[in-house]
Amino acid sequence: MLEIGAGTGSNLRFYGPAVESLTLTEPETPMLRRLERKAGEQAPGATVLRAPAEDLPFEDATFDVAVSTLVLCGVDDQPRALRELRRVLRPGGQLLFIEHVRSGDTRLARSQDRMNEINRFVVGCDCNRPTLDSIREAGLTVTRAEHMTLPKVFRFVSPAIVGSATVPAPVPSPDARLGGGTRS
Repeated sequence: MLEIGAGTGSNLRFYGPAVESLTLTEPETPMLRRLERKAGEQAPGATVLRAPAEDLPFEDATFDVAVSTLVLCGVDDQPRALRELRRVLRPGGQLLFIEHVRSGDTRLARSQDRMNEINRFVVGCDCNRPTLDSIREAGLTVTRAEHMTLPKVFRFVSPAIVGSATVPAPVPSPDARLGGGTRS
């Protein structure tokens, strides 16, 4: 299992004994230090690496599951981060996400647009991205997406989605389906 942008390790408590292998990435050095300490206490077998979501240091098809919790709103290049996630997930692999999104309510979406520059400067978050569309455009199949409102935050950052997406299995070539190539 891979978690990108693991921050200070807030999700560690949710990874139970069924998670046999856990890799945590975090691009920010101060957060990484806190993550290393917390992982050492709560998930001593976890691998912790400094890496941005846009440039994951793993071979193709390495992970069965990847987790992104309020990360895709803060990455510099969301489409690239999603392509990287798709690349490192195995065919049939699953992306689990909770992410800020642009509101479907026109009035609130305008408010998000007005506040976005300040929000980006203060907390590094683009809360009005079309994240669900971006997940699909990266070639992932959204299998579940529930729109929700995050509690205890400013209204313009409250629209979110929680869900999952999978990497489609490769489609066999016509020759493979017919039992091979040409015969002479």
